[in-house]
Amino acid sequence: MNTPITQDHNSQTELQSLKTITMVVYALQAVGLLLVITFVIAVMINYIKRDDVRESWLESHFRWQMRTFWFGLLWFLLGVLTYIFIIGWIILAVDAIWVIYRILKGWLNLYDNKPMSD
Repeated sequence: MNTPITQDHNSQTELQSLKTITMVVYALQAVGLLLVITFVIAVMINYIKRDDVRESWLESHFRWQMRTFWFGLLWFLLGVLTYIFIIGWIILAVDAIWVIYRILKGWLNLYDNKPMSD
């Protein structure tokens, strides 16, 4: 006999699916350090699925991922604009380290089922 699926089971299954999507976004961001298009795809997924994670602990990860993209892009553009000066090289290097840090910290917190702090 089949046991009925409870509401809790559905929400747990949905939460696990959203956690997987969040993990995929971190992976796309990591690959985005080499192939920029995957970073753009990652932020698109964030915006498409943002309503689905609202009011869950995963919402903080989505916010973290989107801020990583936008601030990373801002500092990247500033680094490119100042590249002819030595300061541009430093900005690009610090930006890359900062983005790597945010991807790693987010991914580790996700693995531990912990939300991101702002």
